[in-house]
Amino acid sequence: MASLSEGDVNVDPIAQFNTWFAEAQRAEVAEPNAMVLGTSTADGFPSARVVLLKGVTDNGFVFYTDYRSRKGRELEANPHAALCFFWAALERQVRITGVVQRVSREESRAYFESRPVGSRIGATASLQSSTLDAREELEKRAAQLQAQFADGNVPLPDHWGGYRVLPVAIEFWQGRSSRLHDRILYSRTDEGWVLSRLSP
Repeated sequence: MASLSEGDVNVDPIAQFNTWFAEAQRAEVAEPNAMVLGTSTADGFPSARVVLLKGVTDNGFVFYTDYRSRKGRELEANPHAALCFFWAALERQVRITGVVQRVSREESRAYFESRPVGSRIGATASLQSSTLDAREELEKRAAQLQAQFADGNVPLPDHWGGYRVLPVAIEFWQGRSSRLHDRILYSRTDEGWVLSRLSP
């Protein structure tokens, strides 16, 4: 049975995350980069949804979206977020809280241009989270864009791009028998990361 101890983890939580993420990939966990993203309005009303992690750097965790979506509007009003990964086959969970900032336009463009043409058309056609009177409206807009960009050269729309969650706390949870789970918390301080063990 797997366990998690202070002596075994990396002193850098990003490196520890990358280790666990690689193990989830090797275990062929379905969509190991799927994560719950929690945001809230300026007055603290929360919402959550599943998005896909698209990059990890020393600075944080990156995902992409329509800036006009509900999550985009909430992040503009309250630039703080929570992320949660759950890999059931490994009995592991990673929880992240942090401050959010937009990635550079260049970074967003590089990722956007790596996506399939259909995904780029979809991102351009949809005003995410807005009300549609009928699906046909969306399909008509997508068809117009497909004709307009028949060469496949769909430009990055102004309303679309990435966010980076800069973590202030990262918790690693390892399931154990009798619900005596292991929880290791990394907390960011002015001096660096501090580790502590939490009760299950």
